[in-house]
Amino acid sequence: MGQNYGHLSLRERVEIEVWLSQGHTQAWVADQLGRSRSTISREVRRNGRPTRQWPGGYDGERADRVAQRRRRWDARFKLERQPDLRDLVRQRLAMGQSPEQIAGRLAHEHGRTLISHESIYRFIYHRSAQKDYWHRLLPRKKSRRGRLGRRGGSPASLMSQRRSIRLRPAQADDRSIPGHLEADLMAFSTYGQYVLVIHERCSRHTILRRLPDKTSQTLRRHLWAALVAMPEVMRQSMTIDNGTEFALHYKLACLLKASTFFCDPHAPWQKGGIENAIGRIRRWLPRKTNLDTLSDDQLAAIQNAYNATPRKCLAYATPQEVKSKIINRVALQT
Repeated sequence: MGQNYGHLSLRERVEIEVWLSQGHTQAWVADQLGRSRSTISREVRRNGRPTRQWPGGYDGERADRVAQRRRRWDARFKLERQPDLRDLVRQRLAMGQSPEQIAGRLAHEHGRTLISHESIYRFIYHRSAQKDYWHRLLPRKKSRRGRLGRRGGSPASLMSQRRSIRLRPAQADDRSIPGHLEADLMAFSTYGQYVLVIHERCSRHTILRRLPDKTSQTLRRHLWAALVAMPEVMRQSMTIDNGTEFALHYKLACLLKASTFFCDPHAPWQKGGIENAIGRIRRWLPRKTNLDTLSDDQLAAIQNAYNATPRKCLAYATPQEVKSKIINRVALQT
């Protein structure tokens, strides 16, 4: 019996067609390909049966097209056929994990791929089309996949001592060196409610601080308090957008080795780490949230839950685990 248990290739299917047409038995074909005899039998039975458009008989090229189409179609319903796996995926979606995190963590835990993130997405949007609205379990609750357009203006010309992101140290770009931060605000439907978000690019560790308002003085005070509490290795530079709430950014320079840097106008992707983080945090804090009903302990619990979530970009480690390793490594070097 053969030892190759992968999907049959187009070449193998063509060889099956040729050898069967020459009168060889399925057992002989299996031995030649190093496959199980049941694999050849099942292949011929499934892909050689007659249909309304096909009179019957095995054709290698047609069999490969049929198998590829069936694989794409079946992926959508893998979770339908496996209720235990479906319930596990739904549970982790409800915990705020994305399909990529779920698929990656399951593979990490079981030592093999149980399901791909694309299969999860296909099932989610298939169920949403059936009015089950599985997309509401996604971190951003998007009813369709894709990007939104841009809008609004920029007060970049009003910023004193503004330094472009193009002057930021190159080591910050590939996220290999810790300490390069990004900061932004989360706004809510209720007027005057904001949460300051600070994101470290290497570890993806994120800090949340409630703000009473969005004046530049208030923001500078809270940024100062957050930076002072960080180990020096975790505060090398900070990238921000052109909102006027960051007008006093230069007063933080003494706490940062490489100062502050501003994104280009209308280019939020230049601080994509924090944009992604805010999108994930919206799972717990949607825009309609009333912060007056949220205690400091609850906000801290949301921060801890975010930092304890495994990330694909960290090989499914958590931001808190990576941050701890960075700090411990620096401590051993001093």
